[in-house]
Amino acid sequence: MIHWARISELREEVGAEDFEEIIEIFLEEVEEVIGRLKQGADLHSLEQDLHFLKGSALNLGFEGFSKLCQDGETQSAQGQATNVDLQSILATYEESKGQFMTELPAKFG
Repeated sequence: MIHWARISELREEVGAEDFEEIIEIFLEEVEEVIGRLKQGADLHSLEQDLHFLKGSALNLGFEGFSKLCQDGETQSAQGQATNVDLQSILATYEESKGQFMTELPAKFG
């Protein structure tokens, strides 16, 4: 669910200090979009929201979440936004975030 090698790579690229800031920004920005989706997805902006979430998730190693966002983005682009399984996307985000926050201190102290 979490691609820890990608996270290690990112931490090395930006340094330990900036890495913490990147995590904070990631969570703030993603939580904002997730909040909108929880309140009821705007089918006209769903493709863009999922595209944003996909890219953000890839940057921070949330592989499973990113894949679901990609699938939903593709469906939206094909005019099938109503078929996007938002509940799975939202649940996978919460699971990924939980795993990330729990395991991060042990991996990077």
